[in-house]
Amino acid sequence: MSVAEAKIKRRYSPEEYLELEREARERHEFLDGVIYAMDGESLSHSRICTNISGEVRNKLKGKPCEALSPNMKVRTSNASLFSYPDLTILCGEPLLHDSKKDVLTNPKVIFEVLSPSTETYDRTTKFLRYRMGNQSLTDYILISQDRTFVEHFSKQTDGSWLYKSFSEITDELKLDSVDISLSLTEIYDRVELVAEPEETDGIELEESATIRGNADSE
Repeated sequence: MSVAEAKIKRRYSPEEYLELEREARERHEFLDGVIYAMDGESLSHSRICTNISGEVRNKLKGKPCEALSPNMKVRTSNASLFSYPDLTILCGEPLLHDSKKDVLTNPKVIFEVLSPSTETYDRTTKFLRYRMGNQSLTDYILISQDRTFVEHFSKQTDGSWLYKSFSEITDELKLDSVDISLSLTEIYDRVELVAEPEETDGIELEESATIRGNADSE
């Protein structure tokens, strides 16, 4: 998504957005009444999305959860954000926006593969909306596409969010909420990575930290 420039300048209601989006050939996200066009994905982005989708689907077989593709829209409770996560895990019965059944309101886990144009947005505004507007959400995962670096935010019983990062290809990302683990080897299969790590843009957190605050209210 190109956050800097909205495709449609004037503000629209959620229902107006959905009417336009359901007829559009390209995907758009909605934030506070403004519609943003989504950028195309790189080869690395595409490979990572395919890798995590395949791994998550296989590991969820026989469990009460399922993986949903990037074409499933996710909505916050106050309808201020409609987005297309790179991968969503749903547990139990889906709660949907309307009879069209193309907008989910109760995601359990959300994966976002970071792109240069959206990295700061995914870390800040989008994560804030997700954790304040989706009480069902327990895990938020950010995956860098040009280096081995995965960030995991997990919701704690007191409403805070615990942060962990993984930078070794031998590391495993464990999602206790859905009882699966993903190896970075599989996440980055066939992905070309830069030799040296880069500084994380817009966030300064230790390997394990906690984000405090009320995560369950609008």
